Amino acid sequence: MYYPIWLAYATGVLGQNSFNVKLVDAPAAGYDIQYVLNLTGEFRPRLVVMSTSTPSIHNDVQVAEAIKSQVPDAFILLVGPHVSALPEMSLQLSPVIDGVARREYDYTVRDLAQRLDGSDDLSTVLGLSYRNHDGTLVHNTDRPFIDDLDTLPFVSQIYKRHLQVENYFYSVTRYPEVAIVTGRGCPYRCTYCLWPQTLTGHWYRRRSVANVAEEFEFIAHELPHVKEIFIEDDTLTSDQEHAVALAKELIRRGNRLPFTANSRADVSYETLRWLKQAGLRLLCVGFESGDQDVLDAMHKGIKIEQFYAFRKATRRAGVLVHGCFMAGNPGETRKSLDKTLKLAKRLGPDTAQFFPLIVYPGTDAYKWAKRNGYLATEDFREWLTPEGLHRSTVNHPTLSSKVVAAWCDDARRSFYLRPRYLLAKAWQVIVHPGEARRIFKAARVFARHLFHSSLNR
Repeated sequence: MYYPIWLAYATGVLGQNSFNVKLVDAPAAGYDIQYVLNLTGEFRPRLVVMSTSTPSIHNDVQVAEAIKSQVPDAFILLVGPHVSALPEMSLQLSPVIDGVARREYDYTVRDLAQRLDGSDDLSTVLGLSYRNHDGTLVHNTDRPFIDDLDTLPFVSQIYKRHLQVENYFYSVTRYPEVAIVTGRGCPYRCTYCLWPQTLTGHWYRRRSVANVAEEFEFIAHELPHVKEIFIEDDTLTSDQEHAVALAKELIRRGNRLPFTANSRADVSYETLRWLKQAGLRLLCVGFESGDQDVLDAMHKGIKIEQFYAFRKATRRAGVLVHGCFMAGNPGETRKSLDKTLKLAKRLGPDTAQFFPLIVYPGTDAYKWAKRNGYLATEDFREWLTPEGLHRSTVNHPTLSSKVVAAWCDDARRSFYLRPRYLLAKAWQVIVHPGEARRIFKAARVFARHLFHSSLNR
């Protein structure tokens, strides 16, 4: 269960500007639609900001329609990668959708709230697509990406005020944890990656090391039961010099909170050593494929030889690794899938995930699949299984979506049920008892999927 991190930042910006705002994460809190409607009726918002996703978009619109019936005068604004990529199509889904915020929306929401509180002239709200009074659809100029991220509030302050951190659990982190970002955007061009292509862009903008260190201190003092911080930047280590500077600042301030971060597999031992000393426990790394041609086709910009050098460096530094592996990218074959599973076993990360390519609107991968006629359906309701899990909708020219999903299930079992892996986990619990709670909690959740098809078969 992930934090609503982008909604939380927008909530904080509204608070900075003296708006009375309420952040509700219904799935995490276990609220049903009636509870949300009752809450909306009591709060009587002038503006309702709803996070959306591709597989949930039709359900999101149904919820928006229910909310609109409860508060007819409210402006319904949809945000998130899906509507950012398809603003016109999203507005056309229902007449109750008044607007869509494209890309980073913190200040788009702020400016919209100010206009609704005053002149109602929306023509100058950058990044906004909206339904005009005469029913026409208007797309304002794009909003520039936020340059000075230090002006944003600490997202952990918003969690403390509006959410319960115990409602969120990432299997790779110690529970309970808090997710923050220290920078936005990613300089790399992986064809499948959603957020840089639809929301945050390819310019990696960093908070100052002092600002980040201050948020670490805030979490330690104000949320003392939190056991770990998850740095959700797309790639914290893309600027290794900055990462080292952050590590040194955390060390100087005596940080004792462990943290996990997303990374590429090209980080030097020296950088890893500093990060480990500062509190780094684990890196989430997208290895993706064991076939160099497939890596090149997805514009990964990395060589397989770097994977092995990276794993050697992480072992030496004492940093755990969660490895991510994909199936079904351009150029994929049965042979390349075999290479990927062999790579996963040889690298031996602490944990691993095997997932089919999911192509989202706004990404180059989606354009590739659509251009070549590989999409099994463009009905976004079909992008989930009846159980609510991801479903791959790409019929690869040599591998159907069912074959790719079956390989992911088989690869997952092959990786996790190895006697060598199970013995290593048992030893880890003995040697590092601090990891035991995470391992057992993750295992209980994961076991439900390990012996059953978790994707479309």
